[in-house]
Amino acid sequence: MLPGRRTLLRLGACLGAAAALRMLTAEDTGAPEGGAAGPAAGPQAAAPRLKSSAYRLEPMTAEAPPQYRTALPPVRRRPFLSMPELGPQTMVLTFDDGPDPRYTPQILGTLREYDVRAMFFVCGEMVTDNRDLLREMRDDGHVIGNHSWTHPLLIKMSREAVRDEMTRTSEVVEEVLGERPQWFRAPYGAWNRNSFEIGAELGMEPMGWTLDTLDWTTPGTETIVRRVRDGAAPGVVVLSHDAGGDRSQSVAALRTYLPRLLTSGYHLRVPPKRR
Repeated sequence: MLPGRRTLLRLGACLGAAAALRMLTAEDTGAPEGGAAGPAAGPQAAAPRLKSSAYRLEPMTAEAPPQYRTALPPVRRRPFLSMPELGPQTMVLTFDDGPDPRYTPQILGTLREYDVRAMFFVCGEMVTDNRDLLREMRDDGHVIGNHSWTHPLLIKMSREAVRDEMTRTSEVVEEVLGERPQWFRAPYGAWNRNSFEIGAELGMEPMGWTLDTLDWTTPGTETIVRRVRDGAAPGVVVLSHDAGGDRSQSVAALRTYLPRLLTSGYHLRVPPKRR
């Protein structure tokens, strides 16, 4: 795991809404698949070197998302960006890139204190050394999602490499918890036909976000709190991180905005498990 490389990729990936939406729909019109080779299958394999690119989906934070739940299974062409069906005054908190023994336990502790459930999109290579944290997430009632194995830019990888990234993570989660994830989030919010189709084959629904806290830029605790406060609304899915860099601001911000959301009448829930 190389947090520095990941941060640089994220900084290089921020673009305007129009360009990002064109990327998201390119696969729907039959654009060629990315052909860059993915990482080797071994657990010690290094993630591929990627050039800075324009794939962070700013539209997820800029506009009210359409109702993607009308998409027909088995393969969706858009991720869920909000969850209004969970009930009025309900929001969803999500955390990416973990589990990390430095920050995940603190986030779990805060959620436990307020009896709140969240979604954790985990990277397989982080799970291998932090299996107890994964069990703790499950035991506390949180939803575990698949966030790939090494957090690569999937749209730059071959279909076989994408499948390997997603399958290995589902398998290690199943090995630890006895069941596979039912949700998947593409690293950097970069989706294409491969990720949707392979996710569906593995029994997972695609989850995006409505509100990006941009906590990975370490903008300051108060800035993160303000973004959540200003973006709070029924159905909103909040994106934060519990790994991938220094997440001390994310930890501190959660301690501040979570009780405020609850006091304001919001319910923090997770989608129910599919049978």
